[in-house]
Amino acid sequence: MKKLLAVSALALGVGLAGAAKAEQWNMQSTYPGSLTQLGTLGKHVAEQLKLVSNGEVELVFQEPGALVPALEVFDAVASGAVETGWSTPGYWAGKVPALQLFAAVPFGPQAGEYIAWLKFGGGKELFEEIYHEQGIHGVHCGVIAPEASGWFRTEIKSTDDLKGLKMRFFGLGAKVMEKMGVSTQLLAGGDIFPALELGTIDATEFSMPAIDLNLGFYQVAKHYYFPGWHQQATMFDLMINLDLWESLDDTTKAQIETVCDAAIAYGLAEGEAIQFEALQELEANGVTIHQWPPEVLAELEAAWEEVLAELVAEDEDFARVWASLSEFRGNYKKWKDLGYLK
Repeated sequence: MKKLLAVSALALGVGLAGAAKAEQWNMQSTYPGSLTQLGTLGKHVAEQLKLVSNGEVELVFQEPGALVPALEVFDAVASGAVETGWSTPGYWAGKVPALQLFAAVPFGPQAGEYIAWLKFGGGKELFEEIYHEQGIHGVHCGVIAPEASGWFRTEIKSTDDLKGLKMRFFGLGAKVMEKMGVSTQLLAGGDIFPALELGTIDATEFSMPAIDLNLGFYQVAKHYYFPGWHQQATMFDLMINLDLWESLDDTTKAQIETVCDAAIAYGLAEGEAIQFEALQELEANGVTIHQWPPEVLAELEAAWEEVLAELVAEDEDFARVWASLSEFRGNYKKWKDLGYLK
């Protein structure tokens, strides 16, 4: 009996130690969990981390607004009110302009080049340094392929047709559109369709065909434009309160980083695989697919150069990050030109 009690006590002690070690953190998302890729990828990350850690780390996916509004995730994670967040750094332009360069860049790199800069060209180190100053540790945890560049109620035949429009637009691309005479505003995904339907905005961009289909923009606007010059690749991140991150052991940090690396490959592959059927369905619903003519893209790129010069002059961190990305892209170009079909 004594031996049995001793064994039982040992088992209970081991069980309690395991329970004490387990971590459960809220992960406030800026995207609905049902939203193709943007939300579903966040849920995938949570599921994979629980499996990889044998249940010792659990991210509890919180729908937008469950704990804080979608566009208040930054402050919530920084303060520790929420342990982690699922978002993209491009939403925090009003907090730290340089973070936009870690999300999507107009006329910028496609996914392979972008990831190469982040992992091996100094991007990751700058990203962590800038986030740490805000009380956040960021881990890039997803990437999607090129987006569309917008939904319009009427055909856009030249940049003159853009003038005076009210349009939802994201990140650095919004500043370019403002140069073209567009009045832009940033809306969370769930707020876009009602604004478009009610006429609060005249046009919108959000993401790629499979994601835009999910949000139903085609029910209001029938003209869909490509390519997504403003987001040739878009990065997403797992935001972790810095104090929490620094309290973690190396194994837990490695588990998080490994799951996020895997999610980058998973998200890119999924995004490339699901666009064709989405385009077919959109066209079946009366959507007209357009491609911007070269002269329109040239005007947009010229406007981007103006925006870029202003931001580099205004913000030291933006200038540092841009210098790093530009140097990497300049070096990469020789390989790109030699190695890839035009």
